[in-house]
Formats: sequence, structure tokens, C-alpha cells
Amino acid sequence: MPSLWIKRARIIDPATKRDGVGDLYVRDGRIVDSLPAAARKRAKVIDGEGLVACPGLVDVHVHFREPGQTHKETIGTGSRAAAAGGFTTVVCMPNTSPVADNAGTIQLIKDVVARDAVVRVLPTGCITVGMKGQALAPIGSLRRAGVVAITDDGDCVQSNDLMRRAVEYARMFDLPVMDHCQDHSMTQGAVMNEGVMSTRLGLRGWPNAAEDLIVARNVILSEYTGAHIHCQHISSKFSVDVIRRAKQRGARISAEATPHHIALTDESLATYDTNFKMNPPLRTEADRLALIEGLRDGTLDIIATDHAPHTDYEKDKEFDYAPNGILGLETALPVTLDVLVRRSRFKLPYVIDLMTRRPAQLIKLPGGTLADGADADICLFDPDETWRYDAKAGFSKSSNSPWSGQTLRGRVKTTIVGGRIVFDQGRIIER
Repeated sequence: MPSLWIKRARIIDPATKRDGVGDLYVRDGRIVDSLPAAARKRAKVIDGEGLVACPGLVDVHVHFREPGQTHKETIGTGSRAAAAGGFTTVVCMPNTSPVADNAGTIQLIKDVVARDAVVRVLPTGCITVGMKGQALAPIGSLRRAGVVAITDDGDCVQSNDLMRRAVEYARMFDLPVMDHCQDHSMTQGAVMNEGVMSTRLGLRGWPNAAEDLIVARNVILSEYTGAHIHCQHISSKFSVDVIRRAKQRGARISAEATPHHIALTDESLATYDTNFKMNPPLRTEADRLALIEGLRDGTLDIIATDHAPHTDYEKDKEFDYAPNGILGLETALPVTLDVLVRRSRFKLPYVIDLMTRRPAQLIKLPGGTLADGADADICLFDPDETWRYDAKAGFSKSSNSPWSGQTLRGRVKTTIVGGRIVFDQGRIIER
């Protein structure tokens, strides 16, 4: 593996509070302070002038659909989409076919990752057997098999007692519990946010309270048990307030926001475009602004994409029958930069922190830093380059994106994983 010398980039590393133009060196797959003269002569030089060099992005919430749903995405295609988006580590959800509720399925996923992935792909395990919400999965054996968290993402555990037992066991094994916060009794047949737009469009509404109730439940259980519960893809302003007050009391609650929930509202559904249909649904402008304020004051800890691929023929249906979910990996950085940096006046290092160090620390992952000796996971991007995103020409196997055909600002140029260039100037660099 050749040494790398990134010249004249703006280096932003929130973990070490570094922010300035300089050079970055990589040797034997790790960040080093400098290269010996002989190594410099042999090093691959990357001109970083005008670019930002930051730790590789970390996403703790993606769906790669393998095993069993490879018509939508595979670990190989999903990891390539991640690399194109500047992500070097992603955490995949267990709602595959079969679901990842046992050590054998986890080992299968790890074997495919070792064979096909171009970035670091880490598995989660189910909270309950079959993701049916009736009996606990073998959390200890899942931990030994290598999961980094447990979750029934996509199918929230409805029994409060069962969830209590799950978080108690998870605490014993030092595993975070990720929860998709949805009260199913309030969302039967619902397809979009409950409000003026759902009434106007004649679509069944999905109330904020369906999320708020489960978020409150999780706060209570976290304080009761001392377990770490992570609330996924928060969308409701009331949920933000519940989490904020819980954190002030010291609860071990964390939460994420997605690029689409901070960028879009239910007004986007006016044309019945199913590429705007997701779970939880796009909400109102007031909710969107509350999410941004939650990110600003630390109530919401991180940005995560909830990358959820579906085929064209699945999405090309009446709105009621199309599946929820959109692509997120290739557009996350430009969309987040637009919403938070350009429109909401966040500092760029703070936004990078939301997508690197914080998610890595949240579930105790290595990475998220450019410190001396750290694995050389690096994202190089041009914050000002404009480009037209074509989802069909992207690296995912699916193309269900609300940003397809739009001009975005901010583009990943090079992604480096463990010192190896895996994406460069629009191309995946195969092993």
C-alpha cells in the first residue's frame, strides 16, 4: 500500500480541533505526522487545494438489504454508494430476509462484507426473534457474533415490558439499543404526516404523537434502567423537546436526524411523488426547524441517512401502496451542507462533527478522527462544486431519491479507507 500525501487541503478534524490549510500524510494505512524524505518521493500525491479533508463520514443507520432482498441493494452496491458519498463506516440494519436475529445470519453478513464491501460495514442484530416483538433475540450471542447495537428498526417493539427487558440485557452486554419510534396503533393505514396537506391530498395522516409516545417511553426506560437508548430518525418537534429535557436530567438518551427530515416538509408530497414517501413521514416546517435547532444545541446528536433502497417497480405504485424509504448516502453531504451551513449558518467543523466523530463515539466505533496513529479513513470534498445528481447513474442498485435530477452543491472527490483509495473522481477503485 503506497504512502499518501494530501497537499494544501483545508484539514478539519473535530476530534483534535484542527482546522486549517495544510498537508496530511498516510503511511501503512494510518495517519502520521510526517513522512520521511524517501517515503515522500514514493508517496502518491493528492492535490487538495480548494478541498476539505476530514475524517471519513460515519453513518449508523443504513439498509443494505442483504441477505434476501438483493433486488433492491447488496452489501457491495450499498458500500459503493457509501464510498461515493464520502462514508468510510456504515452500520447496517437487521431487517433483511431472514432477519439478523441469530449468530449465523450475522456471520453470513460479515462474510459478504469481507468479500464485497469497499468501506467498513458493521452489523446490528434484532431486539426480538423474527422482529415480531414477542420474544427477545439471543442478545448475548449476537454480541459475541460481532453486532455493534441491537434494533428492530422498521418495526418498533410495542410491548413496554419487553422493551424494558431488552434494554436491561443490552446494558449487561454494553450494547446501545436503537429504536424506531412508532406507536403502531396510531399509524394503521397512515401514509404521510397528519395535517393540512394530508387533508388536502386525501391521504390518511400519521400523527406526531405516534413518535412522541415512544420517545417518551424510551426516556422513561433509559432513566429507569440506566441503559443507552438511541432514538432513530426523529421527525417531531415535540420529540425534540422531550429528548432535550431528558438530557438535562442526565438520561442516557441519544437521537439522530436525517438529511431529508431537515431539508423537506410534507408540502413536497403535493404531486403524490412516492420518492417523498418515508417512515417517519416528512412533517411540517415547524418540525423541520425544531430538528435544526435540536442539532444546533446538541439535543440531536448526529446526522444519519436511513438509506433505504427500493426498486422502481416497487415505488411506481399508488401512493398508499408504495413502500416507505429513500436513498441517502450519495446526497447526504451536499444536502446537509446546504441546510445547515449555507441556510442555517452552522460552522462547517460542527457539521462535520455531526457526521464523523459523534456517530463513531455514539456506538463506540473506531474512526471519526485524523489524529496521529488513527486509521486513515478520509473524505476529501469540494464544498462549492455544483453537480447534477442522477440517481439512475449512481452507485446504489436502486434509484428512489427525491433529489434525482436536481443540482446539488458540495461534492465528494476522494474517499480513503484504511489508507486505500476506494473512490476517486467519480469512480470506484476496486481492490
